[in-house]
Amino acid sequence: MSISSSSAQRRVALLVTDGFEQVELTGPRDALRNAGFDAQIVAPKPGQVQGFNHVDKADRFDVDQTLDGASADAFDAVVLPGGVVNADALRTEKKAQAFVQAMEQAGKPVAVICHGAWLLIDAGLVKGKTLTSWPSLATDLRNAGATWVDEPVHVEGPWISSRKPDDIPLFNEQILKTLQQAPSSTRGAQGR
Repeated sequence: MSISSSSAQRRVALLVTDGFEQVELTGPRDALRNAGFDAQIVAPKPGQVQGFNHVDKADRFDVDQTLDGASADAFDAVVLPGGVVNADALRTEKKAQAFVQAMEQAGKPVAVICHGAWLLIDAGLVKGKTLTSWPSLATDLRNAGATWVDEPVHVEGPWISSRKPDDIPLFNEQILKTLQQAPSSTRGAQGR
């Protein structure tokens, strides 16, 4: 998609901590930036976060904002990359739970891939929802009251869920489509 007035100045949080699956961050981040969105890495701690290619360390990425300084009011959407270590750490992070709860309460798009759904489970947000994820999370999602489907991308309202790195092109396409249709909620909002 090309840069349009609907994407100018719109901000998307990429919420991660150490141990995220690198391509699940870089794929959506690059697609968002190429479409004119301000895609920012938000993490519990300042400095850098460590990406992984499955079980091998990959690159480090600068954190744009910490959860202490990030307000859901300042973002139009949140993307939750997977990675077992990342998702397992974020699911117990109260500030991460509060951030995604605020995004959901505001009706903003929540895009989640792979193991990222663990945070949504612990935030109490999946009951009654239908979504997809890495297959090993199916039981966790069902136990939390969600309906799990095995689809490359599933959309329910402003929620976009995807299974794995192979699905990233479709995941990115749906994120951009959803954001282009959603009104901007951050123009003039503070949060940096």
